[in-house]
Amino acid sequence: MSEKITVIGSGMMGGAIIKSLLKGNLTPSSLTAVDIQAEKLKEFEALGVKTNTDNAKAAKDADSIFIIVKPGDVAKVLSEIKEEIKNKLVISVAATVSLNYLRKYAPESKIVRIMPNLCAMVQASYTAYCCTENLTTKDRETVKKLLNMMGTCDEVDEKYMDAITAVSGSGPGYLSIIIEALTYAGLKVGLPRNIALNCAAQTVLGTGKLVVDLHEEPAHIKDMTTTPGGTTIEAIYQIEQSQIRPALMRAIEEATKKSQTIREKLNLQ
Repeated sequence: MSEKITVIGSGMMGGAIIKSLLKGNLTPSSLTAVDIQAEKLKEFEALGVKTNTDNAKAAKDADSIFIIVKPGDVAKVLSEIKEEIKNKLVISVAATVSLNYLRKYAPESKIVRIMPNLCAMVQASYTAYCCTENLTTKDRETVKKLLNMMGTCDEVDEKYMDAITAVSGSGPGYLSIIIEALTYAGLKVGLPRNIALNCAAQTVLGTGKLVVDLHEEPAHIKDMTTTPGGTTIEAIYQIEQSQIRPALMRAIEEATKKSQTIREKLNLQ
């Protein structure tokens, strides 16, 4: 891929995306990291990535531009680079910000709204995306190639983005609680800390791969590990009494509502 990519906003998620693109075999010279804090750019300079503190200049030199700023800063950034991004791919990572809102500030751009998660740091993100109607077939192919460098991706109807933000965007936070709980449980029954943590994390990772790679249903995986009178059924009996299922369902429901509330409060529709 010979695309020139500019990433505006080189914090945690911006850095994760830049590193994913590098591991996806984009050359460092084809990438430009942009941030108003020059100190943040030193890490990328060391990787051979071009850097800049001028949004407009960096956008002018790019074919595709990632916008990775806080939702409330999106309008300001798009207004600064409006002329430089005409007819270019603009990929927004700003949570809750709608395509309609993005289009108001970049009416002549080809806009993609995406929701990745922190797992992009290790090329294992699930990224949902939706697009304005003016993307060509080639544009869509470019988007998929870029997003697949971060993990896996699905194009979805925009109406699902709040729910995906709640399930996947925030998901590493919930699963970290589960991994931590499994680790503490291992400590309680006598495992060394490093063994308990590795055991818990790898088991969560491996279970996900059973679902994704082998297309196994979670209920079937549970049945495959459960034998009459065994350890797994005893543990499941205890877990089911904890009401973990409705707790997770309530958490996702509230996170979805929060995404909608933020958009309404900041008028990002």
